[in-house]
Amino acid sequence: MGFTRAIVVGAGLAGLNAALTLAEAGVAVQLVDAAPRAGGRCRSYLDPQLGQVIDNGNHFVFSGNQAVADYTRRLGTNAKLEGPAHADFAFHDLGTGERWVLAVNDGRLPLWVFGKAKRAPGTRLADYWPLARLLFARRGPQTIGDVIPDRTGAFWRRVVEPMMLAVLNCPAEQGSAWLAGRFLAESFVRGGRACRTLVAMPTLDAVFVDPALAALRAKACEPQFSRRLRGITCADGRVTALDFGEGPVDVGDTAVILAVPPWVAKELVAGELVPGLSVPTRFCAILNAHFAYAPPAGTPPITALVGATSQWVVAHDTRISVTISGADDIIDANRESLARDIWAEICITLGINAPLPAWQIVKEKRATFAATPDQEALRPATATPFANLFLAGDWVQTGLPATIEGALRSGENAARLALGQKMRYTPPR
Repeated sequence: MGFTRAIVVGAGLAGLNAALTLAEAGVAVQLVDAAPRAGGRCRSYLDPQLGQVIDNGNHFVFSGNQAVADYTRRLGTNAKLEGPAHADFAFHDLGTGERWVLAVNDGRLPLWVFGKAKRAPGTRLADYWPLARLLFARRGPQTIGDVIPDRTGAFWRRVVEPMMLAVLNCPAEQGSAWLAGRFLAESFVRGGRACRTLVAMPTLDAVFVDPALAALRAKACEPQFSRRLRGITCADGRVTALDFGEGPVDVGDTAVILAVPPWVAKELVAGELVPGLSVPTRFCAILNAHFAYAPPAGTPPITALVGATSQWVVAHDTRISVTISGADDIIDANRESLARDIWAEICITLGINAPLPAWQIVKEKRATFAATPDQEALRPATATPFANLFLAGDWVQTGLPATIEGALRSGENAARLALGQKMRYTPPR
């Protein structure tokens, strides 16, 4: 028997999906967030420096992401996820000047690895077999570097490193082999139809956030912002009260879903409250750069750079954006110097001859947990020792790295447990 009332703390994508799933099931939902707005780390805002509404960063999803497809279908925004018709990945090696397109065929049989013109230059068919070994990696201490020890050739530099750095947001050789294998199993193994790279257009808010808030309000759930949860009281195996700064308030027979960052969850429920609760403790940065410059006609929607500081160049209608994953080494660098260096690389790869336009640098120092084996082992389950307390966020056990897909899955999983149902997305062991 599930709960008929619920409090969801945190209005990022995990919290929004949890609240939406509960509200759709007829549960009376209260959604609360410490921030002044919804979205968490996936947000859009009017940037005065650029004079444009921009996303804090380029958050890619794949066409095969199941939770993304379900969430946007329910919101009626699935058509606003835009990308190429096929899984064609444009690359430019700034060190050598070479350009190529890694063209993944639509079907499940990976014919693309057999075609020299569809592979990365300098790679052989035999180079790609280690990717298959990642599919059989077990959850544990094994790293990608353990499975693919040769990090000197074109295959590592032009295929493994850019792919896994983008997905895991940590140095590829240190990344969890199990998480890498789970990503491959849900994308490239399913063929090109499942791994087209999609971007929310025109903004993240328009696709993932604003429609969810509207749907919740239509279900009589008015989100409350700028309300920080400061304490949790538990007794007899249940959460009994929550303190939002005015003292503990009895919650009665209510489900409580914590969809907050891991360090917040740890602070709220650590120590004597939940002995042994573990959460990831090490995080990796992402740096995004935005430039108010319309890309040249014919620019690919997304271009991956090799041999550069920039990693992914994304062409929008009126601006060009760059995403740099695993950016811990440069996150504290001078903002203007970063902007000039990144713009110089954009000019080379897109054939632009123009001075530095209006720009913005957005830094997320704790963008994701470090997807290493030791940090993966610290991810907690959705259920807790307390009957009415559940956890959600891309940092709980989802079987995926810290992605939009993982965040949405975690929110639905938490909601389903609160409804007395089985989780829809069960992480493999």
